[in-house]
Amino acid sequence: MGNNKNAGHLGELQVVEKVPCPNCAKPLMQLPSNYPLYDLQCTGCSFRAQVKTNRSKPKDEIFGAGWEIMDKVLKSGFMVPPLFANFVWVESGVERQKIIFYPFVPKKHLKKRQLSPTARRANYKMFNYVNLGILPHFVVYER
Repeated sequence: MGNNKNAGHLGELQVVEKVPCPNCAKPLMQLPSNYPLYDLQCTGCSFRAQVKTNRSKPKDEIFGAGWEIMDKVLKSGFMVPPLFANFVWVESGVERQKIIFYPFVPKKHLKKRQLSPTARRANYKMFNYVNLGILPHFVVYER
């Protein structure tokens, strides 16, 4: 498993371990690897969400994922999935963590980008989540 994929998997496990469902408070569970659009779902209700893990202090722009599936979903009339942004960083020699839940991410907060022709996934279309700081959000875990 590559470093980013491994960090993403571990980040999902951290959210499952530390955060209950924001809808019904029952436990969350991971969806299978490569499940389209969502990473977690609730064990008790229909809640599903995306998880993005960053090895940095909280910031307003983070990497998203592949644009094609998101574009198809948005064109079908569905909304951007709710987002857990899991930030893990070291400050003064101490590992810190903050998990922020964004229940509603408008389409205008997605910025398309394309990988370079020399990238491992040459010309792959992706997106970033942008201007997250101005969106309604909840800190659901902090240490």
